[in-house]
Amino acid sequence: MFRPLFLIASLAASAAMADVAEVVGDHILPRHQAFAQAAEDLADAAEESCDPRELAPAFQSAYDGWMGIQHIRVGPVEEEGRGLAISFWPDPKAMGERAQRDLLQGDASRLQPDSFAQQSVAARGLTGLERLLYPTQPWPSDTCPLIRATASDLARLADELRNGWADGFGPLLLSAGETGNTRFLSQAEARQLLFTQVVTGLEYIKDQRLGRPLGSFDRPRPERAEAIASGRSLRNVALSLQAIREMVAALSGDATRTLAELDRAIELAEALADPVLAGTATPQGRLKVEILQQAVDAARQEALAELGPALGVTTGFNAMDGD
Repeated sequence: MFRPLFLIASLAASAAMADVAEVVGDHILPRHQAFAQAAEDLADAAEESCDPRELAPAFQSAYDGWMGIQHIRVGPVEEEGRGLAISFWPDPKAMGERAQRDLLQGDASRLQPDSFAQQSVAARGLTGLERLLYPTQPWPSDTCPLIRATASDLARLADELRNGWADGFGPLLLSAGETGNTRFLSQAEARQLLFTQVVTGLEYIKDQRLGRPLGSFDRPRPERAEAIASGRSLRNVALSLQAIREMVAALSGDATRTLAELDRAIELAEALADPVLAGTATPQGRLKVEILQQAVDAARQEALAELGPALGVTTGFNAMDGD
């Protein structure tokens, strides 16, 4: 349990904010810590070897860590384009690959940390590393320098997210309604912000992670699934659902119907033997993915009907669009 001093003080000071404090202390902070550690381990591994086979486990662990926090779309991740720099998906125009090829064939100084941090977000992060470690076609030159630059940059971004929550946005959220807090004028605003992450996180799974490969009945698009090359399209769905469930339980352990719907969606995802959602191209496989999508939407609808009223809030703005 990751509880810095500011959180301990906040817990004692405001029982009315217990739900927010639990989300921050038991969910957001430890999961950001886990992602930062996994990203650091990946960067260290890349310094030892650029062999994709040797780096794959560390890459997968870092991606797992990102799935634990990707539904949190507020705070430090909004700043300086960090969210897109960590995961630029979808990328229908292949901007990332073009930018990476340009980096491989251009001035090597652009791979230095300060310069690389200014490069296109489409070329960086986990999606950039996936293309390098799981190539679908040959690269024009040695990818090792780019792999190391990308892994190091990812570790920096993850560290900034962790520190941003621990030292800035976390205390700000927990001091909602207090004198001097101009971002959150009431405790209800803090609860609303977190509740919105639940709802929009489920919308993202339904519409993007499942909706994109489903396409339409006449034109399924399995090639549009997330993280196909690394074989984790379905894993991303399951891990994201698990993270959102943990957040709901921290917000309100009494939201039994919402938790039950999330459990059903998680069970369906874990039972679906279709790692990259290729089954969306067949009628039977498509039906299974549609059933999972419907279960995710049922959890979202139940959150709106049960969790929101229990917290005394509504969704407010759409967190995927910023605030």
